[in-house]
Amino acid sequence: MTDPFLIGDQMSGGYGSGPDILHDCTIAVDEGEIAVIVGPNGAGKSTAMKAVFGMLNVRQGAVRLFGEDITSLSPQDRVAKGMAFVPQTSNIFTSMTVEENLEMGAFLRRDDITGTMDQVYDLFPILHDKRRQPAGELSGGQRQQVAVGRALMTQPKVLMLDEPTAGVSPIVMDELFDRIIEVARTGISILMVEQNARQALEIADKGYVLVQGRNRYTDTGKALLADPDVRKSFLGG
Repeated sequence: MTDPFLIGDQMSGGYGSGPDILHDCTIAVDEGEIAVIVGPNGAGKSTAMKAVFGMLNVRQGAVRLFGEDITSLSPQDRVAKGMAFVPQTSNIFTSMTVEENLEMGAFLRRDDITGTMDQVYDLFPILHDKRRQPAGELSGGQRQQVAVGRALMTQPKVLMLDEPTAGVSPIVMDELFDRIIEVARTGISILMVEQNARQALEIADKGYVLVQGRNRYTDTGKALLADPDVRKSFLGG
């Protein structure tokens, strides 16, 4: 059986020399798929995604991209391989304009970036309207659009989002999820950690429910939403 496009396979590890936070945890996403990691606070959701991106010490297990073992690569090297990561906070340059933020996303590229910039503006029209404005003046939802847009400027094969809807209104959350679906339709894989579990699983091809750094449930988004145990324990009934 071939590997999924990206897999963090049976990962155990933690930060620095600290104790393991992840225990035999597996997270995978296929090409053009949306995979969502959900679970209670402290479940290790963001830690699992950071492990896949190379931001903590994986002591056991491996991370593979297109079948290549990238466990020992730095986050910067993973970006060069086609991975992009949008952290939950401090994810834009507030003193720079929207357009300058997007240009910063293309720092590794040596080709013409105008086509990609146009694609980002098509996806997030409000950013085109505010392209000359300092990003720090934007609303929370617009800042998230800048952060996602900047990540897309790297032309990633996989886009990793750490709680992209944290602190935004329900209307903005729905709009962000709609845009995430559009990105996946272009063939980019999405791996996302999300507190709004029910809404996230509704758009997910695949869902992972983590508890204390371990896989508790893994299935399609629809199957997890329909599972009475998952609903009762993690989705409020």
